[in-house]
Amino acid sequence: MFIGWASSVWFCYALKVKAKTFKDVLHLKDIPNIGPAMVEDFKILGITEPKHLKRKNGLRLYKQLCKKTGVRHDPCVLDTFLAAVDFMNGAPAKPWWKYTENRKKQKLL
Repeated sequence: MFIGWASSVWFCYALKVKAKTFKDVLHLKDIPNIGPAMVEDFKILGITEPKHLKRKNGLRLYKQLCKKTGVRHDPCVLDTFLAAVDFMNGAPAKPWWKYTENRKKQKLL
């Protein structure tokens, strides 16, 4: 129970320092769930501006990243891509782990 509470508090804090809507995003790091490592992953994919995420497919981005780096990345990277793409297409901010159950149901990996 404490772990869930702690992660919820962390996410609420993260939302306060991140963009509230896609219209507020100036840099990739402004997108909820996106930190320096994910910004670097996006750069590998040629995504250098938040608007480049609009109308993208999170699963395709994940597969492209795995191919370009020659590594099968953790599925949480896919969940984070899904969250970022959804957010940039107008969805409300959600923690990346809210995408895990749906990814597993759809057997995306």
